[in-house]
Order: sequence, then structure tokens, then C-alpha cells
Amino acid sequence: MNWRKTFILGIVSTFLASIACLIYAKIYKEAFYVDFSKVVGLKDLIAACAIGCFLMATGYHFAIKWKGERLIGLMNVLYSVVSFASIAGVLGFDLPLDVESPEMFPGMVIPMHFFPVLSLLTIYPFFSNLNNDSNELSK
Repeated sequence: MNWRKTFILGIVSTFLASIACLIYAKIYKEAFYVDFSKVVGLKDLIAACAIGCFLMATGYHFAIKWKGERLIGLMNVLYSVVSFASIAGVLGFDLPLDVESPEMFPGMVIPMHFFPVLSLLTIYPFFSNLNNDSNELSK
């Protein structure tokens, strides 16, 4: 995977994860009548998705350069474990005192921690070299 594909993978997965976060935040706000936009705004959601997706895409790039496609499964497990571990930061997060229903905050942001890894895992097969190998097998 070259740097161009890595960058495009990061952009596309960031876009998908950001859209998923924005839709989920809107649904959560409408369903539970809570507004956490002062704590986690639009820019924060997009920035978190971008950082996560670009770090994972860069990790794929270096793993493929080092050992080829053989490390992708291990990288997927690593990304999933890191996504689960990142939840600990949410559980210890102190909200401002003027926020209504602070007990609802983890319910909104914990699922969002999985959107970057889900978007990257969904989009990666379109960028991998596995598509080329399947054409050779059919000959």
C-alpha cells in the first residue's frame, strides 16, 4: 500500500466514521432529550475520527511495508482492543457541573469509540491487494 492509498483510506474512513457519529449523536439527542454539544461538539467528533482513522491507516501502511498482508489480522485485533481500552477514558471523564443528565454521557460517546475502527475495517478491503490476487486464482 503506497502513501496515496493510505491517505485516501484515512479520508474515506474518517468521512464514514464522522457521518456515523453525527447521525448517532442526533438520534441520541432526539431520543433522550439531552444535549452534550457543549462537551463534545461537531469539531471534536470529526477531529477524533480523523486522528483515529489516520493513525490506523498509517499502522496498516507500515505493517504492509514490513510483513505484507500477513499482519492485517493482527492489526485488526490490535485496533479492536485499543478501541475497547479507550472506553476507560470516558468512564473517568468529569463533566461540567451545568450539564444536565451527566449519567447519559457515557451512553452517547462509548459507541462512538468503535465507529472509526468499524469504518476502517469496512473500507479496507477495497484498498487491499487481495482483489488482485482473487483475479489470478480464477485463471
